[in-house]
Amino acid sequence: MSLASHPSPAATLGSARSARPLPSTPLAVLGHDVEVPLANGDKVAYAALDYAASAPALQRVWDEVAAYAPYYGSVHRGAGYLSQLSTDLFEQSRRTVAEFLDLREDDQVVFTRATTDSLNLLAGAVPAGTQVFAFETEHHASLLPWAHAGLTVTCLRAPRSHAEAVAAFDAALAEAPEGPKLLCVTGASNVTGELWPVAELTRTAHRYGARVVLDAAQLAPHHRVSVRELGVDWIAFSGHKLYAPFGAGVLAGRADWLDEAEPYLAGGGATRTVARETDGSVAVQWHTGPARHEAGSPNVIGVYAIAAACRALTEAGFDALEARERALVARLKAGLAEVPEVRVLNLFGADADRVGVLSFVVRGWNSSHFSAALSAEYGIGVRDGLFCAHPLVRTLLGDEEAAPSECGAPEASLPGERSLNAIRVSFGAGTPDEHVDRFLTAVRELVTDGAAWTYRNEGGRCVVDTRREG
Repeated sequence: MSLASHPSPAATLGSARSARPLPSTPLAVLGHDVEVPLANGDKVAYAALDYAASAPALQRVWDEVAAYAPYYGSVHRGAGYLSQLSTDLFEQSRRTVAEFLDLREDDQVVFTRATTDSLNLLAGAVPAGTQVFAFETEHHASLLPWAHAGLTVTCLRAPRSHAEAVAAFDAALAEAPEGPKLLCVTGASNVTGELWPVAELTRTAHRYGARVVLDAAQLAPHHRVSVRELGVDWIAFSGHKLYAPFGAGVLAGRADWLDEAEPYLAGGGATRTVARETDGSVAVQWHTGPARHEAGSPNVIGVYAIAAACRALTEAGFDALEARERALVARLKAGLAEVPEVRVLNLFGADADRVGVLSFVVRGWNSSHFSAALSAEYGIGVRDGLFCAHPLVRTLLGDEEAAPSECGAPEASLPGERSLNAIRVSFGAGTPDEHVDRFLTAVRELVTDGAAWTYRNEGGRCVVDTRREG
């Protein structure tokens, strides 16, 4: 029987989805009702406030992946029905991502493992001799791939305003030698949450014939992103920060450098033809387009999860999501401002627009100790450290050395350096208001009363010492 007599792949999966009802809200997340143990033996609903590292999966994403799972098959090269259905979904997901990012007609979407993978892929495709610019404020995923690929990198100092950032970049371009140029810039800081002047930096770059790649790992889950409006040449983001933690990411944008570069990985799927020559060598013709850099069996589950998240966020409406998040950010900042011992870290000033990411230090506390107490005594998950943005956090902390702790301050990364670390709280579309309120209550109580338990160092981390109560 031919496939023509069967329902289309999209129709088949559509019926599978309808057989499994979706939750009443498209932005419900997994884990919202998970209980975790406290040091005193009680249990409490976990307050996940570490979205900037990995956001929980949307319930809708989980349900759509579960509905697809029985239909899983190989992508692109299988003759069977499930393989053709999976191929159809994979390519439909590419189109969904292109719409979500408002790409230009000739842009392409390449699926990767994560933002780090995307930027390393692009670094390998950048023409030799390209001058790369990046501010010291970048995440290591944006800061490090270029030199690792053998390119010359100019690291610009941390600006203290949008205008200063644009002016510094303009001046650097004016002094740069002839040849291709590329700026890698974040859309929203993974340390402070502050939004960057991406459109202004892109216009400046294009005046000099330079190109721009946008690290949207922290921006895309919180704000509508339009490549057309921003004008960037490429954009990269991760599924695990976009409520789709299934091991996939995206690099999207201009095709020319990607089509001219050697494939990111050599293997099946990236090849058009492979032949053995008479001298025993192997001759290869590589694909152009996304397939060129997607060798191997693709992560169709991860890709489909990203597309499901894109649909959910789009249907929920970014205007409403952004308004709610701004209200939560204001609530958080106001609550922390009432605690004199807390210093919030800002690059562009306390009133700068930001997504739901905020870092701070507490006078008299080591940040690792404070974070451990939030977890063990309140069931609140945050992050402490330098957040894979060491130059930025060092700049923001300035002369403020990490306070000593009963469980020991983390060691400095380089001999002779002072020990530095901060606390990061981050949230998103799935965060209940109550979690932010509980966090603020915990901060006030810890600062006022101290920790109820003693803590010790275990493998470089602060952990509660349940052998005795403080």
